Amino acid sequence: MSLKKQLGLFLLVLVTGFAAAASAQTKKPAAKAKGRVFFIEPKNGDTVASPVHMKFGSEGIEIAAVPPGDVTTTRPGIGHYHIGIGVRCLASGKTIVKGTPSWVHFGDGKSEFDVQLTPGTHRIALQIGDDLHNTVRGFCQTITLHVK
Repeated sequence: MSLKKQLGLFLLVLVTGFAAAASAQTKKPAAKAKGRVFFIEPKNGDTVASPVHMKFGSEGIEIAAVPPGDVTTTRPGIGHYHIGIGVRCLASGKTIVKGTPSWVHFGDGKSEFDVQLTPGTHRIALQIGDDLHNTVRGFCQTITLHVK
């Protein structure tokens, strides 16, 4: 092989290597969850009277009751609501422990709730959990309510 061909082959390999490295560095970050959870009512900052009627909605995930019996696996793309009173959103994949006073589970698939709250300001978190009550990434909203 002539020197020109060897040099050309070397340059081709070098340019290809640089192009591959540049491509790897410009890849987009992992996409966020394509969905959301939200309060239909009340809205963030609202002043309300107790009992407070809450209504929730979601996009990008199906809301359904947890199957009866001893659930050991989750159904992809399916979850149910949880309301946290006086708390922030839990980290993705964290278990929302049943029976804790700050979290209300809606394993029956319901999307409305009436709750007695004392007068004052309250932080309310709405979070979707899977069939095992583990939080689903990207599906949490927190609002603040003022109770008369």
